[in-house]
Amino acid sequence: MSFSALRRSPWFALAALTITFSVGFVDRQILNLLVQPIKADFGLSDLEISLLQGAAFSIAYLIMSPVFGRWVDVSGRRRILLGCIAVWSVFTAACGFTRSFGALFAARSGVGAAEAGLTPSSWSLLSDLFDEKRLARALSIYNMGPYIGSGLALLLGGVVIEWATRADLSAVPVIGALAPWQITFVIVSTLGLVCIAMVAAMREPPRGAVDPGQTDSPPPLTLGEALSILWAHRGFYGYFYIGMALAIIPIYAFPAWLPTVAIRQYGVSIGQVGMTYGLLTLVGGSLGVLTGPTLGRWLARAGYPDANMRLGVISALAVFACCAALLMRSGYEMVLAIGGIISFCYSIPTAMAATALQVVTPNRMRGLASSLYIVLVTLMGLGIAPVTVAFLTDKVFRDELRVGDSLGIVCAISALLSCGALWLSLKAYRRLILDPIRLA
Repeated sequence: MSFSALRRSPWFALAALTITFSVGFVDRQILNLLVQPIKADFGLSDLEISLLQGAAFSIAYLIMSPVFGRWVDVSGRRRILLGCIAVWSVFTAACGFTRSFGALFAARSGVGAAEAGLTPSSWSLLSDLFDEKRLARALSIYNMGPYIGSGLALLLGGVVIEWATRADLSAVPVIGALAPWQITFVIVSTLGLVCIAMVAAMREPPRGAVDPGQTDSPPPLTLGEALSILWAHRGFYGYFYIGMALAIIPIYAFPAWLPTVAIRQYGVSIGQVGMTYGLLTLVGGSLGVLTGPTLGRWLARAGYPDANMRLGVISALAVFACCAALLMRSGYEMVLAIGGIISFCYSIPTAMAATALQVVTPNRMRGLASSLYIVLVTLMGLGIAPVTVAFLTDKVFRDELRVGDSLGIVCAISALLSCGALWLSLKAYRRLILDPIRLA
C-alpha cells in the first residue's frame, strides 16, 4: 500500500487518533504517580495535591470544551487537533520546570485547556470515517486511549523516575538541575511529536460522508437551535450526561489514588507500583473497552435494542462490588487484584456510551453534544473525584493511611447513583432509536 493510500485509510486515521488520545492521557495522568515526591518537595497536603490532579486541569478543560466543541462543528478538525497537541506538549514540559504550587497549577491548566479540543475533534472525525455498523468498534478502539495512556503513565513514569533517581545527570544541560519527578514530565512531553507526525499525515473526511442520504456538507446549526434540540430530548440527554458523569468518577479516582494507597499503606516503591498497577490498568482497561461491543451485540441479539446504554447499568453494579471489596482489603496483592478487575469493569461501557451519543445525535451538532458530555465527565472525573477522596482523608478521617477507605466510599456511592441515572435513560434512548431526531 502506498503512503497516499495509507493516509486515506480510515484505519490509519483511527490509529493516529487512538495514539494521540493515549499520549494525551499520559500527559494528563503522569502526575498521579508523582504524588509523594511533589508533596515532599512543595510541602503539600492531600487536598492541595488533589487540586493539581483535578481543578488545575479540569477548570481550564471545562472552560475550553464548549469553545472547541463549537469550533469543531464549523472548522477544520485536523488543524484544530494539531494545534492542541503542540500546546499541551509544551505545557507538559513546563510542569517539569516549575518551582512552586502556583506555577505547577498554571502549567497543568495549560495542559487541560489544550486537551479540551482532543475528543470533540476525534469523535467528529470518526463519525465521518466509519458508518454506524463499524462506529462502535472504531470508538471501542479509540476509547482504549485512556487505559493505554493511564497504564503507560504509570509504567513509563515508574521507569523514568527510577532511572532519574539512580543516574547522575548533574552535567546534562537543561535537565541536570531538575528533580527526578521534574525530569519525568520533560521526557514524557516529547511523545507529542509522534502524535503531530501521525495526525499531520491523515486526511480529513468531508462532513456527513457516511450518513445515509447525505452527499454534501449542510450549514451548521446555530447554537440556540442545537441547545433547543438537546432540551427537547432531555429524557435521554439529561440522564445520559448525569449517569456517565457519575460513572467516570472511579475511572479517574482509582488511577489518582490507588498508587498512593499501595505506597503509603504497604510501603511499595513508586517504580514497583508503576510497573504492576500500570500493567493491570493497561491490560484490564483495554480488554474492557474491546469487550464492550461484543457484550453489546449479545444483549442486542437477546432482544435489548438499548444494549449500548444497558451495559452501563450492568457495569456500574460490578464497579460497586469492586469498591465494596476495596473497603475489606487485606494486603497489597488484594489491592492490585481489585485495581485490575475494576479497570476491566468500568471500561466496558465507555465505547458503547460514546456510540449511543453519536448514533442518536445529528451530525451537525455532534461536536456540541460531545463537548457537553466531556465538560460533565471532566468536572466529575477530574474536578470532583480526586478532591472528594482527599477531603475525606484530610478532613473526615484525618489520617493519610485511610486514603483507601476514602477511595472505596466515594466510588461506591458514585457507582450506585450512576446505575440509577443510566437506568432512567433507557426508555428515552429506545424511543430515539425508533424515531430519530430530524433536522430541517
